Amino acid sequence: MPSPYRALFAAPGSKGFSVAGFLGRIPLSMMGIGVVTMISQLTGRYGLAGALSATIALSAAVAGPQVSRLVDQYGQRRVLRPATLVSLAAAALLLCAAHYRWPDWILFAACVGIGCVPSVGAMIRARWAALYRGTPQLHTAYSFESVVDEVCFIFGPIISIGLSTAWFPEAGPLLAACFLAVGVFSLTAQRATEPAPHPRERRGGGTAMRSRGLQVLVATFVATGAIFGAVDVVTVAFAEEEGHKAAASVVLAVYAAGSCVAGMVYGLLHFAGAPERRWLLGVCAMAVSMIPLLLVGNLPFLAVALFVAGLSIAPTMITTMSLIEEHVPRAQLTEGMTWVSTGLAAGVALGSSVAGWVIDAAGARAGYGVPAVAGAVAVAVGFLGFRRLKRPAPGRGGSVEQHSERKERHVA
Repeated sequence: MPSPYRALFAAPGSKGFSVAGFLGRIPLSMMGIGVVTMISQLTGRYGLAGALSATIALSAAVAGPQVSRLVDQYGQRRVLRPATLVSLAAAALLLCAAHYRWPDWILFAACVGIGCVPSVGAMIRARWAALYRGTPQLHTAYSFESVVDEVCFIFGPIISIGLSTAWFPEAGPLLAACFLAVGVFSLTAQRATEPAPHPRERRGGGTAMRSRGLQVLVATFVATGAIFGAVDVVTVAFAEEEGHKAAASVVLAVYAAGSCVAGMVYGLLHFAGAPERRWLLGVCAMAVSMIPLLLVGNLPFLAVALFVAGLSIAPTMITTMSLIEEHVPRAQLTEGMTWVSTGLAAGVALGSSVAGWVIDAAGARAGYGVPAVAGAVAVAVGFLGFRRLKRPAPGRGGSVEQHSERKERHVA
């Protein structure tokens, strides 16, 4: 590991919460694609599979910010444990309903409950911010977390799809639930690095979404999430059409690997200039990278195209976290980060659902038109809201650059 990343773990407790965060985040990449694989294996209905995955994402979009707002007020331990228990109980209901072929409405009800899962990534980033706020190490920490996200997306689909296709259909979501339980309860047991709660926020200030800059970030990432959700569902269907359904996990892992490589390199660099420009460039790059998928003809070509597409993901996400610090009050940082995840979740819901219906109607190759359209929408929203991102609210966030002028920025 390069020395800037090694230096992060000099802080007491940082290794422990990083390991717990890794385990708690793997379900993010396993559950949705695991449900798609499980339902398609049991019923052959990609429309239903995509709709259930979309339900999980939409439920998370509604519940996630509320859970994180409570975390900001009361602390991680007091909120995350009961929220996780609700999600685990719902996951158990989903597995039973799928296995015993209970009515579809029970499947949807269970997926709503699964959406109560906390945003573990936001919790870990909040701990890094508490340790390194106001220092260049925070940029490196956010970069490291983006790499961890992508490592989860490399191995999560492989494990989930592989188990569900090679062992039994419910295996992927079952293991995802186990990882969630171990990760969250291990994380909340580590009290020394838990950010201090801000109970005063109960008496005013409202939601973090009052920030105009955060509104732009969230709206853009709704469209970005549609890219991710559609790519997941369409890739599974495309691999099945090619006669190698299990290979979908490898192809999606290559997609995440591109982002992982880019994120690792990005964390070693320091930049001058305004981060909102790099953010907009990243959004444009993600959109353009969807065009080659329309020309895909086989799995090897798809893997190469997705690796290139992945190169723009982590740098854009890293820069987004820096922008959140500029536009959101420090006492609402966890909620602000979760709102971006919520935007992604809502987009994943939309993208996976639309892609599922397109696949059922016209086949997998036509499905790749969904992420291409979503990328164009993301670019349009980014350009329309760009001016809001150029005007950080005074007294916001505590970003790394607060001690210097904007022209002297050294982090994304």
